[in-house]
Amino acid sequence: MDQILTANEVFARDVSNGLENKPKFLSSKYFYNERGDQLFQKIMELEEYYLTRAEYAIFERHKEHLHQLASPNGEAFRLVEFGAGDGYKTKVLLRHLVEQKANFTYQPIDISSHVLEELETALDTELPGCSVDSVCADYFEAIAEISARDTTRKMVFFLGSNIGNFYDEQAQDFLRQLHSHLHSGDRVLIGFDQQKDPKRILAAYNDREGVTREFNLNLLDRINEELGGNFDREQFTHWPTYDPQTGECKSYLLSKKAQVVYLEAVDRTFHFDAWEPIYMEMSRKFNRRQMEQLAKVCGFKVLEHLTDPAGDFVDSVWERL
Repeated sequence: MDQILTANEVFARDVSNGLENKPKFLSSKYFYNERGDQLFQKIMELEEYYLTRAEYAIFERHKEHLHQLASPNGEAFRLVEFGAGDGYKTKVLLRHLVEQKANFTYQPIDISSHVLEELETALDTELPGCSVDSVCADYFEAIAEISARDTTRKMVFFLGSNIGNFYDEQAQDFLRQLHSHLHSGDRVLIGFDQQKDPKRILAAYNDREGVTREFNLNLLDRINEELGGNFDREQFTHWPTYDPQTGECKSYLLSKKAQVVYLEAVDRTFHFDAWEPIYMEMSRKFNRRQMEQLAKVCGFKVLEHLTDPAGDFVDSVWERL
């Protein structure tokens, strides 16, 4: 019988596997403990981090049209959001839907119970008329459960250019898996950061205040606290890169010296060469052709590309075939 691992054991296994790998890597999904959640909220408020403002502008600009896309004939629908966070952008649409007395249920999904609790409390205060049914689970575990309940129309949000954290094959796997849990006619809205001036893109991941640096280093702190690691964060430096040819913006932590790190949870040591990188995250930027090809190969039809006034960002609306 397979042993069921605790969340902490899975965390330890994933960190150990990543640090054993050549090249070393850590999974960006572990950025989001309570401190990580707080730091990411700060990142979204930064002057350099244009993505949040651009997508917020899309919701302000297109909220009535989004209502129509979610419920073309005024029917009841579920608004499902992967990785809801604080709901900052989504609240623009939720407020409009409540004012219009739309027949809908908002279902935020997040792996962070802390984030969901804060979001529910905020919505209860700000939008008491909003029907909320949150799910703390893996995205696909949650969407499978939601789809199994009934055939109520769904619109699934995957905002913030989170799709850009995947390489092409991973993005296709993710979207095909999503497709398998949706009914024909269900719709998705996916945020895509657009290719643009490389200086602007790089600045968004290397802010002057150092919040993004702290966000990355916080994962080392989390490993120390939860897995008995002995990372010295002062011996690592944050290093982002952007390749305009591939559209890939990558973040690394570089070891400033040759050193050994111990992880009590797995009773192992890991050697670092001087300036050896740990790959942390990739944030890919897209053009229209790439977005449309992704939809096509994953079984979706593109309905519309919604943009902010500057054209920095696209929320692309697709229908499941």
